[in-house]
Amino acid sequence: MAELSMQEKVYSTEMGDIHYWANKVEGSPVTLVFLPGLTADSHLFDKQVQAFSSTYSWIVWDPPAHGKSRPFQLRFTLLNWAQWLHGILVAEGTERPVLVGQSMGGYLSQMYMDEYPGEVAGFVCIDSAPLQRSYYSNWELAALKHMEPVYRAIPWKPLITWGSNGTATSEYGRALMRKTMQSYEKGEYCALAGWGFKILAEAVEEERPYEITCPVQLICGEKDGAGSAKSYNKRWAKKTGYPMAWIPGAGHNSNTDNPEMVNGLIEDLVRSL
Repeated sequence: MAELSMQEKVYSTEMGDIHYWANKVEGSPVTLVFLPGLTADSHLFDKQVQAFSSTYSWIVWDPPAHGKSRPFQLRFTLLNWAQWLHGILVAEGTERPVLVGQSMGGYLSQMYMDEYPGEVAGFVCIDSAPLQRSYYSNWELAALKHMEPVYRAIPWKPLITWGSNGTATSEYGRALMRKTMQSYEKGEYCALAGWGFKILAEAVEEERPYEITCPVQLICGEKDGAGSAKSYNKRWAKKTGYPMAWIPGAGHNSNTDNPEMVNGLIEDLVRSL
């Protein structure tokens, strides 16, 4: 994490320990909860926690099996993540949080809101997509369940290059993702990525309503090349009328490629509450 005045904490589960960081600001109107994407860790939001540390309380975690939250058994579901996140927020005395989820963190946010309706004050969705079944074809869901061998077939060095250059356009964003990927062994990384895509598909197949009843801001990088993120966001915004912000020149990790613009959108949503 960036050098900030914050406290590292541990939330224990039967599958492993989850490490997270909390920043308390007296009088903060909300708590921002930063939720990184698949294989990323808390460092993904360094530019956000730096920007908001004096104005808002926030929590950021290393997701289960990511970063410091290892070792962790790969037998969890997306619902498990939501339940553990809820446990952390209860332990911190956090009510009515604003969830800021990037990619997998956006999916987690939707599962959280479905499982705990009415508890979220706002949702900022960064380079993610809807969880509702109607958006997905059968072949897309089938493919998501068989991604681990695809990753394993790629040599590690080219995979790191592809993973870092494919998710970010800025040198900062690429270097950050490269460092994050290098913190894993190849087999560990491939297993985690494969498991993450699998539980995503299974969450979609549950056909839960995944209704969002709080204010929402959709964000997507104009150069997001991860899967079909751009087309999903266009359809999502058109169908729901949710406000959609396209980040010029940014890739899948748009909050690292253009943190100033993304931070401004987060600020705008908080002020609107």
